[in-house]
Amino acid sequence: MSVEEENAQPHDESAPAPRELRFAYVAGVTPGKWIRRWEERMPEVPLHAFLSDDGAQLAVLRDGSADLSFVRLPVEREGLSVIPLYEEQPVVVAPKGHEISVFEEVDLADLAKETFLDVAALGGPEPALQVVASGAGLVVLPMSVARHFNVKDTVARRLTGAPPTGIALAWPTDATDEVIEEFIGIVRGRTASSSRQPSAQQEKPKREPKPDRRGPAAKRPKVAQRYAPNPDKGRGRGSRKKGKR
Repeated sequence: MSVEEENAQPHDESAPAPRELRFAYVAGVTPGKWIRRWEERMPEVPLHAFLSDDGAQLAVLRDGSADLSFVRLPVEREGLSVIPLYEEQPVVVAPKGHEISVFEEVDLADLAKETFLDVAALGGPEPALQVVASGAGLVVLPMSVARHFNVKDTVARRLTGAPPTGIALAWPTDATDEVIEEFIGIVRGRTASSSRQPSAQQEKPKREPKPDRRGPAAKRPKVAQRYAPNPDKGRGRGSRKKGKR
């Protein structure tokens, strides 16, 4: 078949589209290491990642735009599988020049007289940090989020006495398959040879035995004995003396 004839063949629309994996992640999550490991182990399955804000971290799963989502806890878990991954260090963010800047860390109890802003009511971390920079108040955020946006004219310090936030991996329970299981294993740090990884459970082709380059057994030279047999071996001294007589 010529190239022209091959190109003229009708496209089979009933054929399933090649599998790809899509995941979303909230600000503060750095998925680079997981992406690199996926590309090393599963190069045949394209991986697409995109940033979502906290308000859409579950919406991307409900509307099907993502197969998995790195979410900030707590979340509504109905219909979802959720695996907690790690906790985040909280920080307090204040306008530049605030007295907290002279400390390495601050206790929440020492800020009882401060005005704290509602991050969600202000539209999320980035606009909230802009309000902080204007001197209107302070906010508490995960350290990773404060570093991600890094708004000018603000200062952040580690905060003790405040509950940490947590990052988890979520996906629709009824959508679990081997591709998703493979990604979960990578995120959880399983090695490529782990028996719990679907890719490691696939039957590997048996290797063909190497051909014997020495040829058929009948034509092989017999191995020479290292030492010639000793005719006197096993005889006593007396028998040797008789022979001399």
